[in-house]
Amino acid sequence: MRVISNQILEIFQPKIEKSTILPFIKEGISAGFPSPADDFLDLSIDLNQELIKHPSTTFYGRVRGDSMINAGLNDGDLLIIDKSLEPSNNKIAVCFIDGEFTVKRIAIAKDKIWLVAENEKYQPILVTEDNDFMIWGIVTTVIKNVM
Repeated sequence: MRVISNQILEIFQPKIEKSTILPFIKEGISAGFPSPADDFLDLSIDLNQELIKHPSTTFYGRVRGDSMINAGLNDGDLLIIDKSLEPSNNKIAVCFIDGEFTVKRIAIAKDKIWLVAENEKYQPILVTEDNDFMIWGIVTTVIKNVM
């Protein structure tokens, strides 16, 4: 576990040794008028297959802190991070900087990399050659607990 810019990430790799098949409502769930969905519960979905495209390079991380709240990443959210994806401008990435993990939006401009928080309380971080820096992986999915 590392801390930077009021952000803590617990990083761990999923164990995808077996499938977890759950009931799935394929037709969607109405946010307006209720619809009879019992007929669709015979279908199933495996969230590992649905959300993890590259199991050997995929990790989970739990967000701690508030530096990315305006991007919809809240304290306690679970991130799915893929290390095989190429970083590009405006992607949300888990970065390793000066011995600590952080999650920020990356901004690439004229051979400079900025780590941009999505909360006005935090200033962007300019990555310089003095920093020990690596873009560790790209956030592909955010899983939220609504309770």
